[in-house]
Amino acid sequence: MGRVGACGDNAAMESFFALLQNNVLDRRRWPTRTELRLAIVCWIEKTYHRKRRQRRLGRLTPIEFETINQTAHAA
Repeated sequence: MGRVGACGDNAAMESFFALLQNNVLDRRRWPTRTELRLAIVCWIEKTYHRKRRQRRLGRLTPIEFETINQTAHAA
């Protein structure tokens, strides 16, 4: 990474924007920017962040990580 034209530079963001386009933008016609913005934020917070496995959490989703930690913390 870091070099101009390196193929790995934009791969993660291109993947994210492809998911966003397929799951939000192309679903229907948006009458206002405000409605589209709200739909994007809701999709990111409710779907994308909850299902995406994260390296810092040991390749677990945030829901899995919280469940494991709450169970261990309660014991």
